[in-house]
Amino acid sequence: MTAPGLSVAIQDYLKGIYKLQVAGSGHVTVNDVARDQGVSAASASAMVKKLAALDLLDHEPYRGARLTPAGERVALEVIRHHRLLELYLAETLGVHVDDVHDEADRLEHVISEELEARIDRALGYPTHDPHGDPIPDADLKWPE
Repeated sequence: MTAPGLSVAIQDYLKGIYKLQVAGSGHVTVNDVARDQGVSAASASAMVKKLAALDLLDHEPYRGARLTPAGERVALEVIRHHRLLELYLAETLGVHVDDVHDEADRLEHVISEELEARIDRALGYPTHDPHGDPIPDADLKWPE
């Protein structure tokens, strides 16, 4: 679901907005998004408008933004890819845990659903990555 038609930048914004939502009150400001993505407020504002036009985000000027169910699904899929890749790189390939994040950041956008399922199965359907963060399951539900 993540790759077709959605750029790496869109996926990164959705993932970042999801994490901001969870950490905060549910709604995020354009300034929060800009800070999280390391871009100007104008760039973040343009992307927020684009995400809203794609029905991935609901945005009310001066009140904040919140992912739609479709936007949340994409964000969770990217997070799942990232965390499975971190664990696979650490446990199977022996990449040091300090180095898996950057590699997973690059790979999370290009992994196929078939490879994701194979990695998940090979790792025994893990619930947490090597940093202890939870991994959403194949239905994008968080472990208990």
